[in-house]
Amino acid sequence: MSTIDLIRKNLNSVILGKSEVIDKVIAGLLASGHILLEDVPGTGKTTLAKAVALSFNMDFKRIQFTPDVLPSDITGITVYDLDKKSFNVRFGPIFTNILLADEINRATPKAQSALLEAMAEYSVTIDGVRHNIEKPFIVFATQNPIEYEGTFPLPEAQLDRFLMKFSIGYPDKEFEKQILNVEKVHDPLEEIKVVATREDLLKLQEETRRVYVHPKLVDYLVDLSNATRSHRDVYLGLSPRATIHLMKVSQAYAKIDGRAFVIPDDIKLAFPDVVNHRLILKADAKLRGKRVTDVIEDILKSTKVPTDIDFKNEVS
Repeated sequence: MSTIDLIRKNLNSVILGKSEVIDKVIAGLLASGHILLEDVPGTGKTTLAKAVALSFNMDFKRIQFTPDVLPSDITGITVYDLDKKSFNVRFGPIFTNILLADEINRATPKAQSALLEAMAEYSVTIDGVRHNIEKPFIVFATQNPIEYEGTFPLPEAQLDRFLMKFSIGYPDKEFEKQILNVEKVHDPLEEIKVVATREDLLKLQEETRRVYVHPKLVDYLVDLSNATRSHRDVYLGLSPRATIHLMKVSQAYAKIDGRAFVIPDDIKLAFPDVVNHRLILKADAKLRGKRVTDVIEDILKSTKVPTDIDFKNEVS
């Protein structure tokens, strides 16, 4: 059984009945990106992030965001050691492998901005000194789509840092019964086994970057991005960074499927989760009842898909 299959089995044992969500998470890990989970409380967001860390035997830290959280609570602070008569850095929880930024939209913009440098540069600046964060470093951020009182919407610049946004959703009746039967006996996280190491994840990420993307599919990626920028209902379309993210997630889905090359279906599968938090609709489109999901569906239908590629021969 491959490392990816072992990880999938581990995560599926904790988040029951959500195999599609598990594949999205694995794609995010392989693509070296940060994930925004927007869902109601109690659907397993924290459990999922912990299970990922346990599966790879990686460090895990959690920040519960509230309006009084300060940037130094996230990054760390320099303190004076009286005994040693010197200044020492007390590193914050951002120095980890898997960071759960819980209810990130409850933090003030100043605190939210403390994540920006780390998410993009894998480093933070504490009192003017730059400190690198050890890879892999992946942020699982959560936000509640229902409660908006006392929240601070994430700015577009920060939303664009997230590779994907999706929700876990409620389980169906049968799987919820299974969850109850498991939870009444033990915590499923206690049964999680270490099936890989952080070095294995870094190797998988490197292999994912080498997945072949045909030049015609590069054109398709750019065509999709341009379609978001010129769509009649869109005020703000995809950035070049978003196009790169779309390519990376497509490569990850190919890797998950055991292929060394991307096919159009990988791009179609990646498109909604990479795009949905980045598009801003025009005011008149919202008044007409248009939703981001409608625009995504329209763009996928109207953009021509390359069909005349012999992928296997191209790779060989």
